[in-house]
Amino acid sequence: MDRRILVVEDQRDIAELIAMHLRDLGHRVDCVHDGTAGYEAARSGRYGLIVLDVMLPGRDGLDIVRALRIDKVTTPVLMLTARSTELDRVLGLELGADDYLTKPFSIPELQARVRAMLRRLDMHAPPGGDPGAGVARAPERIDADDLTIDCARREVHLAGRPITLTAKEFDLLAHFARHPGRAFTRMQLLDAVWGTTFEGYEHTVNTHINRLRAKIEADPANPRRVLTVRGVGYRFADRR
Repeated sequence: MDRRILVVEDQRDIAELIAMHLRDLGHRVDCVHDGTAGYEAARSGRYGLIVLDVMLPGRDGLDIVRALRIDKVTTPVLMLTARSTELDRVLGLELGADDYLTKPFSIPELQARVRAMLRRLDMHAPPGGDPGAGVARAPERIDADDLTIDCARREVHLAGRPITLTAKEFDLLAHFARHPGRAFTRMQLLDAVWGTTFEGYEHTVNTHINRLRAKIEADPANPRRVLTVRGVGYRFADRR
């Protein structure tokens, strides 16, 4: 399925290179070259994926992704950063980015990451979309105590109150809730939700778990839904 993708990158040659190779995948791509215009375009709701550079004039990428999540814009964000320290990468993920690439990156890696992110969206598309050959449709609604997950609408309610999740947070929660009581390693979650098994990204799982707990747990420090399994990874509590 083709998507409309927004690329926010101030270096025009890099932006056009990214756009060219994403168009090769069959997607429509718009490029914006400063942070202020990038934020306005990103919050418009016209895009299925945002490729967002961190270092931008006007408004940096970290500020943009933070503002988008505050605005309840859940569009997946792939961040591009020249900052290679783990602290910088984790900061972007904690603010709401779904994945990141460190510059310089290879075009095949960029394309693979974009394909994986969009594939996960298509797999959880509402009825009427193409779920993919051989993929069984997941239950449309999952009830776990006072937590309700509507997989068709991609909506979550806690005690009747709507909870805003990013695309990856929703996919992670839905995956857990479909397998209550089953323990998953971080690598298994990476494969199921992110479509990658690269060991360097295991901390991505930890970051998203922390963000998810902050939204669905009464006390994130003592969770009762998304539980830590020592020496293994995480599991979702058995449904009641």
